[in-house]
Amino acid sequence: MQANARPDRLVAFRRQRSMLMKSGTQPLAGAVAVVTGAGSGIGQATARLLAQLGAKVHCADIDAESAERVAREIGTAVAHQLDVTDPDAVGAFAARVFDEDGVVDVLHNNAGIGHAGDVEHTTFDDWRRVIDVNLLGVAYGIAAFVPRMLSQGSGAHIVNTASGLGLMPAARMAPYCASKFGVVGMSEALNAELEPRGIHVTALCPGIINTSIGTASIMRGGMAARQEQAVEFYRTAGVPPEEVAEAVVDAIRKRKLIQPVPVKHVAPGWLMHRISPRFHQSQARKMSDMLSGA
Repeated sequence: MQANARPDRLVAFRRQRSMLMKSGTQPLAGAVAVVTGAGSGIGQATARLLAQLGAKVHCADIDAESAERVAREIGTAVAHQLDVTDPDAVGAFAARVFDEDGVVDVLHNNAGIGHAGDVEHTTFDDWRRVIDVNLLGVAYGIAAFVPRMLSQGSGAHIVNTASGLGLMPAARMAPYCASKFGVVGMSEALNAELEPRGIHVTALCPGIINTSIGTASIMRGGMAARQEQAVEFYRTAGVPPEEVAEAVVDAIRKRKLIQPVPVKHVAPGWLMHRISPRFHQSQARKMSDMLSGA
């Protein structure tokens, strides 16, 4: 990028953002977006849609080949290998992005893993791995990118992928729920702090999505025997990840705080849990059986 390109770009971007904000939308054409976990599923679909809407996308994934494949398919994207559990690597990644483009308009902290298992069969390493990826991976993204985003001179939007199980609990999924409840709370606290400074934060809360999460999830105890059933259930009952990508764009444009998707999967249980957490316990006991296709 030429030395005089960034100021001109920022002036044009601020002017475009100001005009579109008045109409209730936010610009994506010409925006710079960062998506972690972009090698598959929700991250891949979101990276593609953001690019289709005119954004330059940085696709990051722990699987370098997957990130490169998605970037090649998009054509204008940049691939990065990234382990979100390594804070030094996340910091170096943020530095590379800002060195190349000078701004980040959309940050989607999306990388995550699944876990289901009887608590007596869940190991210390399981707890650590789920929290490291799902919660600390988001926190490291915030720590690396937000200071730079605050100084870039233009507004921005952060989307943190939580889960419907960050709004309501499920038995045999305590580590996963802990991590995703944490992402929701983190997102709400960050939005309260950052929105007055020009950065809006959304907690994305997907329900049952047809991705490979069932295959890649940590499964313990009786749940391990149901892994194939869980994969099939997500394949047949899940909505396509492209529907989640559309919800991400909708959240950005409408500056949403919590974005459940699809609403029919998440809203009923979320509402029940808000009305009576105790009453919702019976549903929480059934939830893991439902998600495993039992």
